[in-house]
Amino acid sequence: MSTPVSRRLLLMRHARAESFAEADHLRVLTDRGRRDATEAGLWLASQGLSPDVAYVSSAARTQGTWEAVATGARSSAEVRVQEALYTASPETALEILREAPADAGTVLFVGHNPTVAYLAHLLDGGDPDPVAFRQLSEGYPPAAVTVLEVPGEWADLVEGGCRIAAYHLGHG
Repeated sequence: MSTPVSRRLLLMRHARAESFAEADHLRVLTDRGRRDATEAGLWLASQGLSPDVAYVSSAARTQGTWEAVATGARSSAEVRVQEALYTASPETALEILREAPADAGTVLFVGHNPTVAYLAHLLDGGDPDPVAFRQLSEGYPPAAVTVLEVPGEWADLVEGGCRIAAYHLGHG
C-alpha cells in the first residue's frame, strides 16, 4: 500500500545566464534563459503545479529565473529569497526546505547545480517514474525542473522520502 501524496516539491536549476559579470552573484539571464524559464512556468501551469512558496537563491540569475517562471505560470507564490541557497549543499537546501509552511501544497526551489541535481537524487526513494529518471540521469541543463511527490510534512522531508514523478527538460 503506497502512502498518499499530499505535497509536491519542484526543484529547478536557474535558466541560462551570461557567462561573465563583475561578480558571479551578479550574472543575469540571457534572452534565451528568460524564454526557457517562462516556458518552464507555462509547463508547470499546464501540469497544475502552481507553487505556493518559492525558495530562491539570492543570485541575480535565480531571481530572474523565478520572475520568468512566475510570469509563465501566472504564479503569485510567496517568494523567499535566501542568501544561504547561493552556496548551499544539498543538505543545507534540505534544511531550508523543511521550513516550508505546513499548509503549502507545492514548493519550488530555484537554485544552482550541482546542488539541484544532487538533491533530486538524494530525495528519491528508489521508485521514480522511469522516463523522468532516465531524463534526469542524462543531465540537468539550465531551466530543467524535477517534480517530486512528498508524502508527508515539509518538516519531515528526508533523504529517500520522496518520489521523482516528472522531469521537464529545459532547453539549456
